[in-house]
Amino acid sequence: MALEYRLTIARATTITDLAVRAFPDPAERPQGSPSLLVADLYDRYGFEVTIYAGQNGYRSAESDDGMWEWKPAEYISMSFRMDKTAHPSQTLPAMLAAVKRVLDSGAEDVALDLNGNWLLLTRVNGVITKHKRDGWWEVHGVVDPIIPA
Repeated sequence: MALEYRLTIARATTITDLAVRAFPDPAERPQGSPSLLVADLYDRYGFEVTIYAGQNGYRSAESDDGMWEWKPAEYISMSFRMDKTAHPSQTLPAMLAAVKRVLDSGAEDVALDLNGNWLLLTRVNGVITKHKRDGWWEVHGVVDPIIPA
């Protein structure tokens, strides 16, 4: 079973612009059609990235305070599908570095979830919240400095 981390961004940009923000190195950047971009980064980072845009979205996940729900009118979804054999010390820093580049280069509301079940991070109205989710950030302490509390 693979792990999938999904970053949802309230849409204020195009998927191509978001791909450039998240992956400034053209060799790593997802490619494809205007509606779907994909990059196979398994050899380099242990994951595949898929980016697509949508409308009338619905996201829900367990948060520190119970069930969290969000209904963005327009959104971009950036999914990181982790290779089941890759070690988190390889995959997570690279994935979170891409997430941080998105956060640093825009002001959109965002949500990061794990397998569509656990909410790990949100930015709403400019405020970043790291959800503890049973100690996920502490267990993977190597990634904590990438996105400060």
